[in-house]
Formats: sequence, structure tokens, C-alpha cells
Amino acid sequence: MAYLIDRRLQSKKKSAVNRERFIRRYKGQIKDAVARAIKGRSITDVESGEKVAIPVKDVNEPNFGHAHGGVWETVSPGNKEYLKGDRIARPRGGAGSGRGQASNSDQTGEDDFIFELSREEFMNVFFDDLELPNMVKTQLASTTEFKSQRAGYKLSGTTTNIHILRSLRGALGRRIAVGGHSRQRLREAEQELEALLLVAPPDDPRVIALKKEIHHIHTRLLAIPFIDPFDLRYSNRIKVPKPSSQAVMFCIMDVSGSMDETKKDTAKRFFILLYLFLTRAYDKIEVVFIRHHTQAAEVDEHEFFNSRESGGTVVSSALNLLTKIMHERYASSEWNAYVAQASDGDNWDNDSVTCRQLLINTVMPAVQYFAYVEITEGEPQNLWQEYLQVPDHHAHFAMQKIESPADIYPVFRELFKKQPK
Repeated sequence: MAYLIDRRLQSKKKSAVNRERFIRRYKGQIKDAVARAIKGRSITDVESGEKVAIPVKDVNEPNFGHAHGGVWETVSPGNKEYLKGDRIARPRGGAGSGRGQASNSDQTGEDDFIFELSREEFMNVFFDDLELPNMVKTQLASTTEFKSQRAGYKLSGTTTNIHILRSLRGALGRRIAVGGHSRQRLREAEQELEALLLVAPPDDPRVIALKKEIHHIHTRLLAIPFIDPFDLRYSNRIKVPKPSSQAVMFCIMDVSGSMDETKKDTAKRFFILLYLFLTRAYDKIEVVFIRHHTQAAEVDEHEFFNSRESGGTVVSSALNLLTKIMHERYASSEWNAYVAQASDGDNWDNDSVTCRQLLINTVMPAVQYFAYVEITEGEPQNLWQEYLQVPDHHAHFAMQKIESPADIYPVFRELFKKQPK
């Protein structure tokens, strides 16, 4: 039986295999530590690594020990000052200079085990039990990217592409084929010569003729080249389209007067978290930012997150612009479209009905998933009431309510949790 030992090393000569084994073994504790770490950092810093602390009691290794039963005989070192039964004086207090208030607890403990997760390991744990619903489409290939792939061998090429093993195999086959008859005749002639020398003298004409023939055959075999230019084979490589899944993420944010800076900041954090999640699921991600008040506009990332423009609220303007952009630039047969909408739910009453109809009839059939988050501390608004009817027609529509920034991650996990098979 063969044993393969992976001795890959990371930085500071750390074993990559032992590190992966440690993460698998203490996955539960590490996930708890990551959850605690998330609460103490901003969403914009979520993709960096983290030093996580694991209680020492959770990483203790089992070990064997000897029981203390039976009779034990021990030998202890002696001393020059005390004998058995002597009383030992209490030592005087030292001249310590420590400051601060002492604890009234007599418990002792150990420091927690500190384990540093890399960025990739942190993100793997962070998104471990999440998934994108309806991720697979019928067509995910993008022909804009190519990869080099081996495609057999060819008779010509550059020196660097010579396939040595294939060339030597061809040369060996050629030498066997060309010299096969001569080697057979050589063996027969050597047997005849050996038999003839038993009954005839070395100067016999037949012996001399056989020796000349054997010498001639040896010369012919030595004349066969070890390798010939005809034997050379070159690795052939071709470029083939590389399947590349691609997705477009639409971020829709209400910037009306009712959306104060706190609500806008909460929405921004949710979009950043969603973008980080999508980059782990797709090779190619395009993000479209749509802001709206009474009118909707497609903007760049900086303006989306930093512009102070505000006004009234007409949500249907954003959905109409979304439909237009998808129809013109992102065909549903080639792109996985995801939409995340953030709003405080305040909208013109008549427009909320229009939004519901747009979602059911136009938007939802063209997207993979639609997540709506309503950022409000009070009761749900009229837009929420209309959106409640959408899941009855389309199961890939989800909605959640966010009351404070602390709810962002729990709501995100609820929206994108793994669905039962």
C-alpha cells in the first residue's frame, strides 16, 4: 500500500495540510468566533482576515495517564535545612510594586488559543451555509475567455514543445521495425556458427562466410540512428472557449427625503455584503446601480453611495428602468440577474400597486432572485403590503425587514440560506 504525504508549506513554514485539518476539526468553534468577530467590525471590512480566539478547553487533546491506585514508592531529593516534623516560618512579604485593584475571585485560568484566519478562510467560514437560489441557468458560457488545452501531438513545432517520452517511444518502435528482420537473421547465423564450429575448423570457408555475414549484420544494426527527425513529436495545444458563469447584480436604493442618512448607510452595507457574496459564486460580475426618488437614474458606484440628492418617492420608476436595462444589455438567456432593493417602504399609494404588477408580470420572470429589504423601525409601509402578494406568484422573491444595522447580517443569512433539497 502506498502512502502519500502532503508536505506543502505556507508562510513561516506552516503546514497547509495541518491547518486545513485544524479548521475542519474545530469548524464549530471557528464559526462561533467568526460570528462574534462580525459584530465588532464594519461591513466594509468584512472580507479581511481575522484573529479568532478559541477557548483552550475546546482544543485540548486526549491523552493516556496512569491511575494513582495501588502502592506507590517515591524517592524525593533531600535538603540541608529541614527534617521531618520541622515547622517552616511564614515568609515575609516581598517588595512588589504592582498597582491596581485585586480580584476577589480565587479562580485560575488559561489564555484562549488565538488562531489567525486568512482572508480566504474567513470568507469560506463566513458564507459556508449560504447559497444563491436558482443559480444554474440553461446557458452560462461566455466565449470572451479562452484557455489553452492539450490536443494530442503534431510532427512539427518549436524545440520547447518537444514531447520527449512520445518521441523516444516512436524512435524505439522505428528501431524495432527496421532492425527486426536483421536481428532475427543475426540470431540464426550465430546459432549456425556455434553448431558449425563443433564439427569444422575455424578456417573452414563456411565458418568464414558466416563470420562475415554476422559482421555485416552488426554493421547494419549499428547504422540505424537512435533517434531520427521523423521520430520527433511536439505537444499540440489549442485554445478553447472557457465556460464562465456570469451574473449581473442590480442595486436599487430609495434616496427620497424619508430615507435619512442612517437608513441609507444601512442599505449601503447590505449591498456591499451581497456583492462580496456574489463574487464568490460567479467568475464574472457586473453591478448596476440605480437610485430613485420621483425619478430613477443609473449611476456609478461613487455617486450611488455618496450623492446627497433626494426628493419624493416613486418606486415604479426604478423598476421600469431596471426592465429597460435588462432588455437592452442583459439577455435572460445569457445572464443570471439578481436584484436587491432597499427602501423605507414609503411610496405613493397608487404607485405601490403598479410596482406589484410590474414585479409579477415583468421583472420576476426575467431574474434569478429578487431580495427586498425594508429599513424601518415602525410598522411596515404600503409598499411592503403590496409586495406580500408577490411570493404567491413567484417563489424566488424574498423580503425581510431591517430595523437597525445589527440586523443586516441576520437578514442577509435569512434571505440566502440554503434551501432544503
